[in-house]
Amino acid sequence: MNERDSEQVARDLIDRGYEMTTQEKEADVVLLNTCSVRDMAEQKALGKMGLLARLRSNKPEMVFGFLGCMAQSRGKELVKDLGHVDLVVGTQKFHKVADYVQQLLERKLKLRNRLMDDERFSIVDVEEEAGSQETIREHTLKEKQATAFVSIMQGCNMHCTFCIVPSTRGSERSRQITEIVSEVQGLVEKGVREVTLLGQIVNLYGRNEFAAKDGKSAFVQLLEAVHEVEGLRRLRFTSPHPIGFKDDLVEAFARLPKLMPHVHLPLQSGSDRILKAMHRAYTAEKYSGLVEKIRKACPHVALTTDVIVGFPGETDEDYAATRALVQRIQFDNAFIYKYSQRRDTPAATMGDQVPESVKEERNADLLAIIDDSAIAKGVVLVGKRVEILCEGPSKTNPHTLMGRSPGNKVVIFEGDQRHIGEVFDVQIERSTGFSLYGTPAVL
Repeated sequence: MNERDSEQVARDLIDRGYEMTTQEKEADVVLLNTCSVRDMAEQKALGKMGLLARLRSNKPEMVFGFLGCMAQSRGKELVKDLGHVDLVVGTQKFHKVADYVQQLLERKLKLRNRLMDDERFSIVDVEEEAGSQETIREHTLKEKQATAFVSIMQGCNMHCTFCIVPSTRGSERSRQITEIVSEVQGLVEKGVREVTLLGQIVNLYGRNEFAAKDGKSAFVQLLEAVHEVEGLRRLRFTSPHPIGFKDDLVEAFARLPKLMPHVHLPLQSGSDRILKAMHRAYTAEKYSGLVEKIRKACPHVALTTDVIVGFPGETDEDYAATRALVQRIQFDNAFIYKYSQRRDTPAATMGDQVPESVKEERNADLLAIIDDSAIAKGVVLVGKRVEILCEGPSKTNPHTLMGRSPGNKVVIFEGDQRHIGEVFDVQIERSTGFSLYGTPAVL
C-alpha cells in the first residue's frame, strides 16, 4: 500500500514537470513515505532522514518531507525533532503533496533571493479529508510493466489491540466499483496484465457502503466486475481478514479463472487466548476450518500468512499452540514478526510484556518451520511446467528474467525482452524453497 501511495505522489510531481532521480544528491525534493506497523520501520525512517540532512549544506533550497503513517502519527513533532524537515503529510493528503512541495520551493527561492526574511517555515497536514479514498488512482508505469497495484479502499475498523493502523489510516472508506474498473481498464490498455487489489482489510471492501446482491458481498461483486475486464490475465488481492472470508469469496476461487490461487491469510496466533487478547474475532479452529474450505474449493491454492510472536502475556503454552497450528497447516510462506509496542494501542500498556530474548527464540524457531514447509512446497514443483507472467529482469541477477506462478512463487529463468509481459509455461528444474528456477517452454 505504501508503494502504491508513493507512486501516486510521484505521478503528481511528474505531471508538474519534475523528474525522478535515483541519486539523492541530485534531488531537489526527497520524500520518505513511512510505515508505523513496527517500531523498527519508524527508526529506519528517522535514521535515514537524519543522514539526509548533510545534503542541505550544498543545496539549502532542498525540500525534505515525511509522508504516510508515521507522519500521521507524529505530526508536528517530526519538524520539531528534525530541524531540516519541511513537510509532514498524513495518509489522507497524498494528493496535496505536489502543491505543498511547490509552495515550499517557491518560498525557499524567495529566501535565497532575499525577497523575504529568513525564517523557519514548514507545512504539516495530518487532517482527515472526506473522499480521500478516491485520490489514489493515477499510475507511473515503466516500459512493458506487466503488473500494477490498485487501491480500492482506505482505513480499518477492526481495532486489533496490537495495531496502530486504525489511528494512522482512519476508518474504512471504499471506492466505487465503476471507478475501480475504469482504472483497471486504463492499466490494461497500457499493457498491464495483472492487478492486485489493495485494502487494509481488502475483503471487507464496501461493507458499509454497498449492499449484498444475490448472496454476494460487495467485494465479490468487485472481483467479478474486474474479472470481466477484457485483456486482463490475472487478478489478486491483499490483505484479507479471516472474518471477511465468507462462502461467496471462497467459491469465487473455484469459478473465476483469472483470480489467482494464492491467499495471504493472516493468522497472527494459534492460541485462542492470545487471539482474544488481540481482538482478532476468530479461533484457531475457525481459522483451520476456513483453510480447509479454501483448499477444497481451490486444491492448488498457495497459502501464506502473518504471525506475531511474543504478544503480551504469550506463554510457552500459547506459543506451542501457534507452532503446532503452523506445522499442521503447512504454509507456502509466512512473515513472522516479533511483537512491537506501538504507542496509543491497547497492547502497548498490557502487562506481562514478553522479554526480547524470548521473542527472538520463538521467531527463529517459527521461521525454521516455515522454511521447511516452503522448501517442501517448492520441491513438489520441480520437473513440472508452471505458468508464469514475466515481470522483467530478476532483482538479484539482471541477466536473467523473473515471473510469478499463479501461486505467487518467484520463478527465475533465462530469456529476452520478448518474454516481458507475456504469460507462458516454464519447465522447473530446481527450487530453493522461496524461488524456482527453470527454462521457458516457448520459442
